[in-house]
This record gives sequence, C-alpha cells and structure tokens, in this order.
Amino acid sequence: MEHLRMEHFYSQLLSSLKGIWKHRWAGFCTAWCLVLVGWANVYWMPDEYQSSARVYVDTQSVLKPLMVGMTSVPNVAQQVSIMSRTLLSRPNLERVLRMVDLDVKAVTPREVDAQVNELLKAIRIQGTGTYDIYTITYNNADPRQVRDVVQALLAIFVEGSFKGKKGDSEKAVQFIDEQVRGYEEKLSSAENAVKEFRLKHNFLLPREGQDYGSKLLQASEALGNAQLELAEAEQARKALEAQFGGDEPVLVAGVAPGGQSELDSRISTLNKSLDALRLQYTDQHPDVISTVRLIGQLEEKRRLERQKQSASGDAAQQYSPLFQQMKVALAEAEARVAALHARVDALRERQTRLQEQRLAVPELESQLGQLTRDYQVNKENYEKLVGRREAAKLSGELTTTTEMMSFKIIDPPTLPQRPIGPNRALYYSAVLALGLLGGCAAALGLAQLRPTYLSAAELRAGTGLRVLGTIAMNWTDEEKRKLWRDRLGFGAGSVGLLLCYGGVMAYTLLFS
Repeated sequence: MEHLRMEHFYSQLLSSLKGIWKHRWAGFCTAWCLVLVGWANVYWMPDEYQSSARVYVDTQSVLKPLMVGMTSVPNVAQQVSIMSRTLLSRPNLERVLRMVDLDVKAVTPREVDAQVNELLKAIRIQGTGTYDIYTITYNNADPRQVRDVVQALLAIFVEGSFKGKKGDSEKAVQFIDEQVRGYEEKLSSAENAVKEFRLKHNFLLPREGQDYGSKLLQASEALGNAQLELAEAEQARKALEAQFGGDEPVLVAGVAPGGQSELDSRISTLNKSLDALRLQYTDQHPDVISTVRLIGQLEEKRRLERQKQSASGDAAQQYSPLFQQMKVALAEAEARVAALHARVDALRERQTRLQEQRLAVPELESQLGQLTRDYQVNKENYEKLVGRREAAKLSGELTTTTEMMSFKIIDPPTLPQRPIGPNRALYYSAVLALGLLGGCAAALGLAQLRPTYLSAAELRAGTGLRVLGTIAMNWTDEEKRKLWRDRLGFGAGSVGLLLCYGGVMAYTLLFS
C-alpha cells in the first residue's frame, strides 16, 4: 500500500513538472516580471541608519555608609532601573520630539501619535543588571535625526535618574510642612491652656516640697496651740478679776515718770511692734490682725478714761502702786485674750480654707495632668515631624546629588556615516527565489487550467477508459530546429536572469 502511494506521488510530481515545462515560457516571463519589480522596490527602499550610546551608571557611592542612620538612603540602583524602563513613556517621547524639532512636522494629534509610535518602534534600550551598563539604540533614515534622538534620550535618562524621586521628596516635605504647621497651632493652644490654668489656680496648685496634707496638719497644730494659749489667757484673766471681787474698778490714767500715761506708753509700744510685724508679714497675718485690734481697744479705753476724768474734774485722784499694777495686769490679760481670740479665728478660717482647697486640689491636678499630657503628646509629635521633615529634605538632596551616582558615557552618540540597512543582498536573493517560485506557480496554474495527458497511463488514469493505442510524434528537421531554438532561448533567458542577479549582488556588496 505504501508502495502504491509513493508511486502515485511520483507520478503526480512528474506530471506537474511536465506541465510546468510545457508552460515554461509563461512561468519564465512571470518570474522575470516579479524579479524586476521586486528588485526595483528593494533598490528604492530608503537607507536605514543607526546610532547608539552606552552609559555606565556607578551606584556604589561612599555617601551611603556615611548617611545610614541619619536619613533614608535612596535605592539608587532601583531608581536607575525604573527610569530605564519608563524612559520610553509617552511624555518622554513627546519631549524627545520637541528637543529634536520633530514636533513641527506634526499638525494634528493623530500625526503626533504616529510620530510617537514610530519612535517607540525604532528605539531599543538594553541593560545589564550586573554591570549597570545601559545601551540606547535608534534607527531611522535620517542620520542626523538618529544622532539627535539618541542624544536627547541620553539626556532625559541622566536627568530623570537624578530627579527621579525629587518630586516625591518635595511632596513628602510639603505634606510634613502642613502637618508641622498644624501641630504648631495645637502646641501653642496647649501651652496657652496650661499657662492660663496655672495662672487661674496658682494659689491652689501645690508647690514643690509642699502639699495640702502637711499644710492642713500644720494649721491644725497651730490652731490647737492657739486655743490652748487662749484657754490659759482666759484663766489668767479670771484670776485677776477674782482678786478685784468681780467689780470692775474705774481706772484713772496714771502718769509715767516721763510724763506720759500708761495707756499711751502701751499704745506706743504696740505701734512699734505692729511696724516690726508689717515688715515681716502682710496685713492678713493673724499677729498683725490681733495687734491692730488690741491697739484699737486700748485707744477706745483711753478715750473713755479721758472722758471720765474730764467729767469728774478730779484730776488729782491717784491709786496706790499695787492697785495700779493689778489694773495694768488685768488690762494686759484682756488684751492677750482678745489677741488670742483673733488668732484662733484666723487659724480656724485658714484651716477651713485649706480643707476646702484640699478637696478641690485632686480635680485641679487631674485637669492639669490632662492638659500637660496633651501638651507633651503635641510636643513629641511636633518634634518627630520636624525631625522627619529634615530627614525628607536630606533624602531629597541625596536623591538628586551627583555624589550618590556617577554616569560615565562609554560610547557617545555619533553621526552614522554608513547605513546599516536594509540588507539588500538578502532581499535581492529573496526576491529572486520568490520570482522563480512565482514563475513555477504560474506555469503550474496554466497546466491545471489547460490540462493535457502526456502518456497513455495518465489518459487511462484520468478518464477511466481503456486506451486502445498511441500515435508517436515524428519530429521534422524544422520542428527540431525550432525546439532547439526554444530551449536555447529559455536557457539564455535563465542565464541572463542569473547574470543580472550576480550584477545586482556585486553592485550591492561593493557600493552599499
């Protein structure tokens, strides 16, 4: 079965070849036409020029280990890698068009899109991740445009690598500045709140080394001592009154040896004591209050005695020295009792006031603690934001500084002198092969359109009928000469086609 299939295949192939040979001139003309048209198109194809640039990016900077811990050191290698991948973005390509003045040729947005797409197809960027070497290549029919485009791309690549993250750093600094201003207002409000609270409750807030518990204890002890002294003074006064039999004698102001009455002398002494007390205490001090009250009582008693003395008219009446001393002692006892009463009242008021303040102090301390905590929180956040703002500024400067990375242009873009394409030799050969295949296809097509049977076997296989016999062709001399000329012309045409191909290839290799 396999043998039959192979025999049928060979039979079909032989029949096709015979058909092609029969219509060889049609195929020959078709091949010539195709080859000539194809070679003309290849010849008129515009020359293609290429320019490239290689740049080495050194990302190993000495600043990196020095700045660790002070700020966030940018990942320079990642920044350069991202820039190399985003270099062919539409904004960058439009910028290239403007830099090389290609945008003047585009009037409509559609033409701009066409130019951008053309650049995108013709530009290639290759990089090696190990050595950080990047190659930018561009192909075009205009050699000057090729060089200018590569130069523009190289400039954008270097500039973009330096300023890749500067915009992000500026936005971060701007955001932090807004937060800092907000926290400045909060911090100022918190400071004013604490200051106003302290000024308002200055006398209630405990001072360093003192508290209301100790103050209240001291006030209670002072009040107890004053009450004890008051009780002692009242007992002493009662004892003196008992010596007078309970009657209140009428005293006549005695004259002291210096010509001054006893009451005047006491009042003068108390005034001196009052001046000394005012040098040490305020007018609200209990001793000052009691002394003032005693002076007032003595002055009132002196006024009454003088009225009695003037009414009786007995200016010469005098008492015995013992009686006079007892009267003086009684007056001093009364004065002491009055002073102690004033001290006890003042101390009792002070104790009551301290007790009330003691109850109010915990609430005040709680409010002050809350205000202080708010102030501390705002202060800490403010200081952190200020520190981060400086770190962000430093990071932005590090991102754009030339010390963090250095660019070394290994191969700068140059003006190409010879085109790199198209590969006309390959195209000429391909056109020749396609032309020959086209000629064979044309001849085979004609053979299929106008089929003929070249043997009795083909006729029997094609019609299914029995072949009774065949008539052989008897070639005359004229037919033989005609057949010879036909084959000679076909061979000459084929050789001429090959010679033309050789000439075209020689011209291409020598002058391209």
